[in-house]
Amino acid sequence: MKVIESIIIGAGPCGMSAAIEQKRLGIDTLIIEKGNVVQAIYNYPTHQTFFSSSEKLGIGDVPFIVEEHKPRRNQALVYYRAVAKYYDLDIRIEETVLEVTRHDDGFRLKTTKDTYQCRYLTIATGYYGQPNTLEVPGAELAKVHHYFKEAHPYFNKKVVIIGGKNSAVDAAIELEKAGAEVTVIYRGAAYSKSIKPWILPIFDSLVKNEKIEMHFNAHVEEITENIVIFSAEGNTYELENDDVFAMIGYHPDYSFLKAAGIELVTNDYGTAPYYDRETMETNVADLFIAGVIAAGNDANTIFIENGKFHGGLIAETINKRRAVTG
Repeated sequence: MKVIESIIIGAGPCGMSAAIEQKRLGIDTLIIEKGNVVQAIYNYPTHQTFFSSSEKLGIGDVPFIVEEHKPRRNQALVYYRAVAKYYDLDIRIEETVLEVTRHDDGFRLKTTKDTYQCRYLTIATGYYGQPNTLEVPGAELAKVHHYFKEAHPYFNKKVVIIGGKNSAVDAAIELEKAGAEVTVIYRGAAYSKSIKPWILPIFDSLVKNEKIEMHFNAHVEEITENIVIFSAEGNTYELENDDVFAMIGYHPDYSFLKAAGIELVTNDYGTAPYYDRETMETNVADLFIAGVIAAGNDANTIFIENGKFHGGLIAETINKRRAVTG
């Protein structure tokens, strides 16, 4: 069993930021990551452009310098790899935490590769790994996707996109450009206010020029091998299609959080983990959360640019306790 003072689960930007802040205070810190550094960003669409500026995405006081105001996915991958190397972060990649148990002297973690013991634990696993699913017949079919990577494989295909926010709109634009026949089904009555302001005019122009078919106030009823059945304005429609992208959001791994002993609470957006906003500590002593999982189902309040500051709160709290306990 490996004994570490502090372990962070998740090597995303917020998990890395937490590790940097702890390392600055001399806290022996290890990151365990089921994929590789910033795995969620790696899984973004190939040509993804961030909503935030590079300055806001920077961590650890390492400048994120790009020619454009808003960086692209590949530039972010290069940057975060450079930060991990600069701070010589101890990151165990491709290792999944299977179980967390609380003991008098801290926590024990069982992973796919080893067993660990730590005094302090931070969960910074994000939510991109757990897509929201459609509760309709056929939602589990192989042709239903929850992640969009590249448009090329869908050339000359009929594609239905379910959703109307940034991920759905970005995918629709890329797919249309690649020669797919695109239809978007969205339950909202109008375009989402969260759509990137520089993207919406492009998408709206494609809709108005009948390059993309758009349905508002629409609800999917069933998906078959060849058809998507949906209702809108009291009518039922059937769409022939080859592939479906259900771009309806993501959520934290609540089963993992609950198994670790973290209390789940209900807010206006659904479910969220309980934590102290001053320390990021959960109801379990010495167990912290960092990053977007703190927002639960509300994906529009915590991002990299503000979630990265959670690490400082956690590091300060741990350092104070170390001073007391020795």
